[in-house]
Amino acid sequence: MRVGTFVLAAQFPGQGPGEALHRAIRSAEVAEESGLDSVWLAEHHFVPYGVCPSAVTLAALLLGRTRRIRVGTAVSVLPTQHPVALGEQAALLHLTSGGRFTLGVGRGGPWIDLEVFGGGLEAYERGFPESLGLLLDWLREPRVAGRGERYGFREVAVVPRPDELFDGAGTENPGGPEVVVACTSPKSVRLAAENGLPMLLGMHCGDEEKAEVVALWRTCALAAGRSPESVRQAGHVSAGVAQIADRTEEATETLVKTMPGWLRQGLDAHVTVDGRHRVMRDPVGYTEMLCGIHPVGPPRLAADRLAATAERTGITRFALLVEGSGDLVATEENVARLGTEVLPLLK
Repeated sequence: MRVGTFVLAAQFPGQGPGEALHRAIRSAEVAEESGLDSVWLAEHHFVPYGVCPSAVTLAALLLGRTRRIRVGTAVSVLPTQHPVALGEQAALLHLTSGGRFTLGVGRGGPWIDLEVFGGGLEAYERGFPESLGLLLDWLREPRVAGRGERYGFREVAVVPRPDELFDGAGTENPGGPEVVVACTSPKSVRLAAENGLPMLLGMHCGDEEKAEVVALWRTCALAAGRSPESVRQAGHVSAGVAQIADRTEEATETLVKTMPGWLRQGLDAHVTVDGRHRVMRDPVGYTEMLCGIHPVGPPRLAADRLAATAERTGITRFALLVEGSGDLVATEENVARLGTEVLPLLK
């Protein structure tokens, strides 16, 4: 079982972005101190839902401040950036961190980001497969040319090569950074499966839905010629929420008091690029739902819920939102208890 934190750098009502980012950084440092496996960093633009606009930049900072823990993006949004630029950054972080970086990528949403960064709806609605393919070429090949509808350029050398990683003894340790794909539709599941890439599944999904998605991925991966062994070993990641307290009621009350205000303020700030209508979840009902399906409560309950998810879905990697209280000290305590009280129960 590999348990990590999911960091949004959420800006709660009454807070500034500096406070949110400081809490995000401290939660990652405490995650390493407490023995957790990983930190996953979200990326958002122009909204207080999350005030980190560049997950790879924050990942670089955290990789420099830590020594053991893995750091991943959850996710870097491909339609708003050039795949080669992202591939270069991923290679750099992979090599300089000794292989501790994971690149999570996704399609994002139909937000105004597409207008600001020039990708447009075409990049969001139809361009993701081309962008992902070019990114994977960059991370796997010595030379790459752009031959798609959106990206066309002559062949260039990949520098630095992400597969030229050396261990502490000076021995070459081939292989580029791990790539994970956020999947929210059957189309993205099939794309990830065909490329043999593990999935990141959202916190809004329950165990039954995640099990169905994993089954679809498995079927598509085998049909694409992936080996049964690689399919069995796929390291899918399940996102969730964690709030550890002595009593379930205490943990739930903490989140129900704070998360709806953040969700209402953050989600309501999203603007679609084309004015399409969108329906926002009821913040209180959504928070209560999250509390009911994720590790929210005493350490034993939290461990049992994580174990149950692993048994039902086959997923043994977790990215858990730990900043739901909106408070720095409470977040640090939450992360510490997750590592020192919950994690031992899963071994």
